[in-house]
Amino acid sequence: MHEYRDLDRQLTHALQINGRMSLSRVAEVLGVSGQTVARRYARLRSHGALRVIGLTNPLLLGELVWLTRVRCTPDAAKAVADALARRHDTSWVQLTSGGTDVMCVVRTREPSDGDSLLLQQLPRTPRVLDVTAHCVLHVFTSGAHGVLDNTDILSAEQVRQLQPPPPTGSPLDLTDGDHRLMAALHQDGRAPLADLAKVTQWSQTTVRRRMAALQDAGVLYFDVDFDRALLGLRYQALLWLSVPPAQLHQVGGQLAEHPEVAYVAATTGPTNLVASVVCSNVTELYAYITRRIAVLPAVTHLETAPVLRTIKTAVTLGLPYHSAAH
Repeated sequence: MHEYRDLDRQLTHALQINGRMSLSRVAEVLGVSGQTVARRYARLRSHGALRVIGLTNPLLLGELVWLTRVRCTPDAAKAVADALARRHDTSWVQLTSGGTDVMCVVRTREPSDGDSLLLQQLPRTPRVLDVTAHCVLHVFTSGAHGVLDNTDILSAEQVRQLQPPPPTGSPLDLTDGDHRLMAALHQDGRAPLADLAKVTQWSQTTVRRRMAALQDAGVLYFDVDFDRALLGLRYQALLWLSVPPAQLHQVGGQLAEHPEVAYVAATTGPTNLVASVVCSNVTELYAYITRRIAVLPAVTHLETAPVLRTIKTAVTLGLPYHSAAH
């Protein structure tokens, strides 16, 4: 069983690096049989513990990303979180701070769209006490990259063999077919070419070529949605930090290098940095705050909000295997 747990971690990291690499090639890099990797992937996928998702770069699509905090009375928070999770424009809907706050990520085309959701379309109830929207200005690290890339699960040579070519940023005019393709990959980043061809009404050759072009342009990339309990990380907290503007980029970059940090971004609002931290337990979180954050003199304010439950991740809604450490 210990060997399988190690393989689960290696497979998860491999697919984070190259989400659509064939499992036979992944097995070759990991030094195990193709059947073993296929069996472990199928098990993790069927239990909701691992899922490859196709994500898009909001900046290149002309979108804004809002980190939204909704403060509720305790009896209303779950209902508000469920309502937000059902929306197509939300992700990472989480209950925090003793069950009275809801945190979610919202993507909008225009700033006014964010106002519409945040101020008008939230459930109209006096039990919603306050709504605060933080516009994301710059992302230093995000998703599985922030957790897995700072580990020694794979060797440097294995990472090199798995690494896809970096995007060149080549200009690309998006078509309706591109949007259908990206929507399908958002649901399943490893969807077979035959399925993607049906969705786009393209040939499989065209699908393969357009997918490569979207990745080369930096519009499309792949990440993994996984249960962080595989890494023994069962506790998550959000940190809201204030840093002088002159030191904002430096501190954000420093936080991105910490293995505990899964996400860190510069934002608008009363604080200007937000970080998602994952640890094994509360004791490790305390150690992180007092030993890693405390030595950053530029941090003038810190608010810690423990994540009690994740209602929706980057794409999924209510997968049974997902833990609150997600």
